[in-house]
Amino acid sequence: MNAYRLLFFLTLLNLLNFVDRQLIASFSNFIVPDLGLTNAQYGFLTTIPFILFYSIAGLFMGVLADMVNRPKLIAFGVVLWSVFTALTGAAKGFISMALPRMFIGVGESILTPTSMSLLSDSFPSKRMGFAAGFYYMGVPIGVGVSLLIAGYLGESLGWRNCFYLLGALGLALGLSALLFKDRPRKHIQNTDKQQTLSKESTLQIIRTLFRALSASSALRFTILAGIFYHIALGASNFEQLWLVQERGFDRSNIAQIVGWIGVFAGMAGNLIGGVLSDWWQENTDQGRPMFLCWLALFTLPISIYYRFVEPGSIVFWIGIVIGYFQLGCFFGPTFSTVQELVPENIKATVVSFYILTLNLIGLTLGSWGGGLLVDFLHANNYQEPYTMMLVVFSIISIITIPCYFLAGKRYKQDKILLNESFKRG
Repeated sequence: MNAYRLLFFLTLLNLLNFVDRQLIASFSNFIVPDLGLTNAQYGFLTTIPFILFYSIAGLFMGVLADMVNRPKLIAFGVVLWSVFTALTGAAKGFISMALPRMFIGVGESILTPTSMSLLSDSFPSKRMGFAAGFYYMGVPIGVGVSLLIAGYLGESLGWRNCFYLLGALGLALGLSALLFKDRPRKHIQNTDKQQTLSKESTLQIIRTLFRALSASSALRFTILAGIFYHIALGASNFEQLWLVQERGFDRSNIAQIVGWIGVFAGMAGNLIGGVLSDWWQENTDQGRPMFLCWLALFTLPISIYYRFVEPGSIVFWIGIVIGYFQLGCFFGPTFSTVQELVPENIKATVVSFYILTLNLIGLTLGSWGGGLLVDFLHANNYQEPYTMMLVVFSIISIITIPCYFLAGKRYKQDKILLNESFKRG
């Protein structure tokens, strides 16, 4: 029961994490005109200041989480990002919004590596698909809730006050993390040896990580698939601008509708993706990424086609539902996979490394690159630049399919080889 209580609390923090992270995208139709941003500047704000610090700091936070008290580390991270979420509401322009986004990235970089490390020490390996899937319900629900905040409170409270309120809520939840105790670490339960923070122990963890990457093609292909998926995900930061400017929806109404879709379709994706990927791995000779391969094969065509259909048609809404459902399905299977393909003592570190590649490469190329492409198309008088950009980046994401296929095929063999390799030392 304690493990499930911890899982629920960490999921709540992850939900807040993604609400705060997505507020700029959810309020894009409010913030862009208010601050006079170009599409490239907006794309930059949703990626570079946040992601650069989030990704690089996250690698060190993962190493730290493998050595120190994890609930205290989480409390520090949540309090830090919440303070700077509130300060974002005071932004007067491009620079003054970019600066607090950097420190939000540092704070949020602590949560997921530390949480996944705690969960892996709280649940058996065969239940980690479920645990990771439940934890990552915070992603689509958080994205959905941020849209609901924009839709229901944006006009009445204003986007700035919403940032202030969420910062205050984060402070309270962050301090609540101190009520939890750390969990015994599986890899040291039968020994008296605890890793301590030092230059030598840090270098050893990093060497072990790169040794695991070298030994497992399944691990490498899972990471590569995640990068290409996040390129399309980064481009989706322009979704609200596309819906209002090129599909004619009211900015508050569409934020409300898509917010509710995001909450329920995303939650269904997390639960179904976690459970089915566990079943798939237990009952086939393939790893969880193969489940995502088949899912992408079925869903990708409609994810492209619905961009061109009549707004409000049944196919249009199915396309939006599928997007959030697939988002929910992604996290549990992939984060479980990367943790299972490395030794126990670097689970938080590999999660940090994975997050670094997803965000620094995938989201940056998708969001900032998407903004540059929209500005280029607009300058050349293309009538629907957002539509074209979103379709281009969806086509790029097709590369995820062969990557998931190869990762799924190699998973069980690589797991055996990896275990044998590290047993030999």
